[in-house]
Amino acid sequence: MAGIIGIYGLVVAMVLKGKVSAASEGYNLNKGFAHLAAGLTCGLCGLGAGYAIGIVGDAGVRGTAQQPRLFVGMILILIFSEVLGLYGMIVALILGTS
Repeated sequence: MAGIIGIYGLVVAMVLKGKVSAASEGYNLNKGFAHLAAGLTCGLCGLGAGYAIGIVGDAGVRGTAQQPRLFVGMILILIFSEVLGLYGMIVALILGTS
């Protein structure tokens, strides 16, 4: 699950790479800061999601070893943690293409 977050960053990087051009072609300061914000948004959301997945995964594996009925709850929390990275990618794509 955590490997997908890296792919989100790769997708955003490729989209932003296609949008960057020379200053003579109309690339101005506003577009530059929008692309910076898009990269930071995706990166920091990925960092938060990865941290949450690590904490929940560690505690979930330990808890599931003692009580197997905790498995479904752990998976749900991992999915919600993964969504943080997805939201970051969506916001980054909106910022990068505007």
